[in-house]
Amino acid sequence: MPITRFAGLIPVLIIATCAGCASLGETPADKRQAVLEMRDQTLARLYREKPGARERISEAAGWGVFDAASQNLILLQTGGGYGVLTSAGGETTFMKVGGAGVGFGIGLKDYREVIIFRNRSDFDKFRDSGWEASGQAEATAQAGSQGGSAAGKQSIDMDVTTYQMMESGIALQATVGASKYWKWRELNQ
Repeated sequence: MPITRFAGLIPVLIIATCAGCASLGETPADKRQAVLEMRDQTLARLYREKPGARERISEAAGWGVFDAASQNLILLQTGGGYGVLTSAGGETTFMKVGGAGVGFGIGLKDYREVIIFRNRSDFDKFRDSGWEASGQAEATAQAGSQGGSAAGKQSIDMDVTTYQMMESGIALQATVGASKYWKWRELNQ
């Protein structure tokens, strides 16, 4: 199947990529507030959908909550977003995320991700250097509360539990990739 058949998807991929960069506000204080509200809403949803996650978080060294979007076109997956890390002591670090992967698939998705760190050294490593290598398989078709998804993601270099909650999208993919999480300098000053 020639790649030109998928040329019409390129504008959609660009729009989806930019959706993860939507304005969170004008000032750093506005942006911090928007990210913290996203975190609180995401955790409330996670606790409703996966009640055992509350106990995992209460016992964790820290956790991260991210709002992200990804696109997959045949062999290349890309994505990005933003979020916040919270240590067991309540300290926050605002972060951005970008990633790429390879594997077969096609799709666009907007999702929330919660990463729970079982030990402090992995939390510190993630906050300070930010890499996470992972493998993922997924089948998704969702718009708001309509539809469903079946996904699995496993970190291969840290002792973490990861939950992904779909906001909207459609995807059928199996990828291996890496995400780079880094400190959002503007919000951490």
